[in-house]
Amino acid sequence: MIRNELLLAGDWVPGGGNALDVRNPADGNLVTIINGASAEQIDQAFERGSNAVETTGWAALPPHQRASVLYRAADIMIERTQRLAELQTTENGKTLKESTGQVAAAAGIVRYFAGVCETVEAEAPPPRGDYLGVTRYEPCGVVAAITPWNSPLTMGAQKLAPALAAGNAVILKPSELTSLVSLEMARCFMDAGLPAGLLSVLPGDRNVGEAITTHARLGMVSFTGGTEAGRAIAAATAPRFIPSILELGGKSPNIVFADADLTAAASGVCSGIFGSGGQSCVAGSRLFVEQRVYDEFMEKLVAEAKKLKVGDPLDDRSNIGPMASEVQRDRIEHFVKIAKCDGGKVTLGGERPADPDLRQGAYYLPTIIEGLDHSSRVCQQEIFGSVLCVLPFENADQLVEMANDTVFGLACGIWTENLKKAWRIAGRVQAGTVWINTYKQLSIAAPFGGYKESGAGREKGIQGLRAYQQIKSVYLGGLGG
Repeated sequence: MIRNELLLAGDWVPGGGNALDVRNPADGNLVTIINGASAEQIDQAFERGSNAVETTGWAALPPHQRASVLYRAADIMIERTQRLAELQTTENGKTLKESTGQVAAAAGIVRYFAGVCETVEAEAPPPRGDYLGVTRYEPCGVVAAITPWNSPLTMGAQKLAPALAAGNAVILKPSELTSLVSLEMARCFMDAGLPAGLLSVLPGDRNVGEAITTHARLGMVSFTGGTEAGRAIAAATAPRFIPSILELGGKSPNIVFADADLTAAASGVCSGIFGSGGQSCVAGSRLFVEQRVYDEFMEKLVAEAKKLKVGDPLDDRSNIGPMASEVQRDRIEHFVKIAKCDGGKVTLGGERPADPDLRQGAYYLPTIIEGLDHSSRVCQQEIFGSVLCVLPFENADQLVEMANDTVFGLACGIWTENLKKAWRIAGRVQAGTVWINTYKQLSIAAPFGGYKESGAGREKGIQGLRAYQQIKSVYLGGLGG
């Protein structure tokens, strides 16, 4: 059953704002229509959230008691795996296999921050006089958590869990494309016993997001999404010195040296760009291959990519479902046309599937493009789809220059059997995450974020909890004698 409700500070109420169509990208059919939040409801969420931070005693609870609510929320998520996975797949087209795995990953994220909440230690710096100094960590107040459509389960958990563990109230603004699964995940937190007032989920269009990020009661913003939207949020919050975490776009290099295990590299490169249909901020969308193994490697890569089955996301045999929307599929088609105009050669894909059963969905084949200059638009701009640009390189210096010739700096992959070389290249490439002989291996315990226009701040790890807190130094004097 699809409920036409939003979560307003712990209460499930009809939305008072503009209607949003929820469409299944696998067939284009309308799933339901939900109403977003009204301006009045946004104000109520902030007012009640602020009051809840002050009156519920949530932040003052012993950490293990806050953690117990999060542990229960994670357990409920696992119990509702099928429901959550089906909703995500219905809304954004991920294969049901991947969505099911992401429910488990999201629950693991919540459990991790529950563990951090009850075990992380504060500091008592060595005194330099007649006093005791203590570092306190206090909530920011009402946190705006704005999530993208590509992985709403894991991205939502990655923001809700640390923000709540840190003692805040949270207003979650999901993408217009993935409101249903975000609301259902929030229901798990409420059913786990989260005090009323601390959590709101306010679906809506861009106007809702703008109203949230410019609200007078806003204490902090955590945003994952496109660079331009992140830039707008930074511009809105900077004059008020509101802290923010901005996890933005990427055009990540995946580098194959001649001494790599080429078979393993082909498999890793393939999954690094075509997994999730390339709709990942860390997708390895720029491939650099050392010239002397270029032809040999490309044969392996194309053969590997041809194994991928594009199809119904509910079919266990499908490796890739539809793009998240027709708009996104059309954007990918536009970039492929640009690549052709700029002299690129489409080695694989570059079109919609021929299967008539997929005609109504937002499907697009895995695409490999060669022959472009690195300065071309398709090599420089984030496509956020299953399009891989391949470029040869002659030596390490040329490679590093091209790898860093981008406004982004989110991730990088390096494939070589020479670990000394890999270590040197990892130090020279400007990226927040570097993988060596693997790709897309992520740990909730390791900080994550980007250089340059890929964002500011870090999520995950202990730093990911502290990012949602204000730091206060307290001095207690008169202890001598």
